[in-house]
Amino acid sequence: MKNSIFFLTTNKLRRSFPLFLCILIFFSTSFVTVEAHSLSASYTTLNLLKSKTTMNFALDEVSVMELTGGDVNKNGMLDQNEFEAIKKKIESTIQSNITLKINGEKQNWTKINKLELNRKGDATQLIVNVDYPAIQPSQSIMLSDSLYKDDSNTSTTYVDLLKVNYGKESSTAALSDEGRVWSMILSDSAYEGLSNDTNTIQPTKQQPVITKQSNPDSTTSPSSKGWISFLKLGMNHILTGYDHLLFLLSLLIARQSFKQFAKVITAFTVAHSLTLTLTVLGIISIPSYIVEPAIALSICYVAIENIFRKNINHRWVLTFIFGLIHGMGFADLLTAMHLSKSELAADLVSFNLGIEVIQLSIVLLLLPLLTQLHRSKYSGKAIISTSSFAFILGGIWLFERIIS
Repeated sequence: MKNSIFFLTTNKLRRSFPLFLCILIFFSTSFVTVEAHSLSASYTTLNLLKSKTTMNFALDEVSVMELTGGDVNKNGMLDQNEFEAIKKKIESTIQSNITLKINGEKQNWTKINKLELNRKGDATQLIVNVDYPAIQPSQSIMLSDSLYKDDSNTSTTYVDLLKVNYGKESSTAALSDEGRVWSMILSDSAYEGLSNDTNTIQPTKQQPVITKQSNPDSTTSPSSKGWISFLKLGMNHILTGYDHLLFLLSLLIARQSFKQFAKVITAFTVAHSLTLTLTVLGIISIPSYIVEPAIALSICYVAIENIFRKNINHRWVLTFIFGLIHGMGFADLLTAMHLSKSELAADLVSFNLGIEVIQLSIVLLLLPLLTQLHRSKYSGKAIISTSSFAFILGGIWLFERIIS
């Protein structure tokens, strides 16, 4: 009887170990290729005026190189000569992929006010500012973005964070996946509130507000499906946040009871949700040059604890503290977007829910496999190997983030 039970258990381990190994390989591949460009966010601001329509478009330097090439010397950035050489290609790429229609008719640029690189180290962005013809009362306006849609050479996840200013009002959208279209009809009363020139427009930050995504076939600006765009944004954000995923794996790989697992996951969820909310609301503001190295440090610490500590009964306390730091990292896409008060709650909850959906899915996938692994003779070696890998990669990130 005992031999039968042992045989069944051994069989289960043999069947589950390859799957667990595949998951570790998937994580490892993702983390090792972390320098690959996984998430691209552009920031588009449309200003509707009585005299013209202006568009300010900002895109990170890595995305520009992916879409147009130009990095001839392969140093990971566009030197001034390289940028000058691809200016025309950049112009044509944006014109062909960012489409503005008024009353169903495609509009061409009437003037290029700016096309330059705003150099800020790793945060360098392409800035394009152009004019379009003016919109008239009761006309429809639609903006669509097809960047990366036909690009099969990269696995980049792309989102266009859009804000449209018209008078004292604004309409906003997070354009992602296949639904990268925003539209509205400008009423007569809204047209009367438009400014005559750009000098009267209230200044906005380079990274604009996002709230809701519109239905391209709708005759009104808001969409009841707007929360879905934020749900997807949260899901994509954690899927491309390799440091957060590695921290989660480091937390789970250690031998723990189900009760301990539950405490750790709950502590992490509550903590990062708290600081995500407080950061987006502007109640707290910790600069990224502190937050990002601290996230890498949290990975190193948990990895070392996995290797040298046998008793981790109170890990949930440490997880809560580190979760507060990770929450500020989750907020990096939203902090400068100034979500409107009327939609803040729904958008923030949707974004956080997207993060939780992915996090819970990973936990539910890993826990049964980890339970089987911890019963095997390979448990100790697996914990030490995985934690060593996490420590090394966390240390690399820590060094990179400190010097940058």
